Amino acid sequence: MLLLCAGLASGQEVTLTGRVALTLTSAGKQVEARQASDVLVWLTPAAPVVKPVTFRPMPPPRLVQRNKSFDPHLLVVPVGSVVAFPNRDPFFHNVFSLFEGKRFDLGLYEAGSTRGVHFDKAGISYIFCNIHPEMSAVVVALDTPYYGISDRRGQVEITGVPAGKYVLRVWHESALPETLKAMTREITISPDSSTLGILRIAESDTPPIHKNLYGLEYDSPSPDSPIYDQPH
Repeated sequence: MLLLCAGLASGQEVTLTGRVALTLTSAGKQVEARQASDVLVWLTPAAPVVKPVTFRPMPPPRLVQRNKSFDPHLLVVPVGSVVAFPNRDPFFHNVFSLFEGKRFDLGLYEAGSTRGVHFDKAGISYIFCNIHPEMSAVVVALDTPYYGISDRRGQVEITGVPAGKYVLRVWHESALPETLKAMTREITISPDSSTLGILRIAESDTPPIHKNLYGLEYDSPSPDSPIYDQPH
């Protein structure tokens, strides 16, 4: 159970809906992307009150390494969660995050083993592997249970939201931080006002680039093997 310092105006619960439209530049024009999945929209109460709220039940969170990728790519967890990182590939991985959110390095660990990370504060953590540069994922730790993730059509639904005032925030991996910050705003939720309308997000035309655990460029790919030479 998580106590939020937020006071809600009414005990009525609302299902909030909306649609995300991702726009990108093509031939000098802004066009809407064909799919708009993995956009996270969340609400934090805007005014202090004393009502305890709980996160909806969810299975123990896991970010599985399989086929040199993370599954799922986007994982949202309550603050305080321990996320398991099982290695289901027949070779070593080295999961790390040095960017915003939770900073950690799980070290080199073998096939069939699992290591965990305690996400003890709210934030966005960009996850990579120090061996395979193509591997990436995002873990978002939230201190509110009121959130939704868009599907391929951009549809978002947030259920069980008590009527009241909230701060709305949006995140998408391909959007610039300043774009997302500009979308933050206060909204009022009630049975008569339960839609977010269309949330338009401009995607960055510069693909994100990351370096390895040591801030260096990745080495050239090596053939996959059940055994890697451990770094000296």
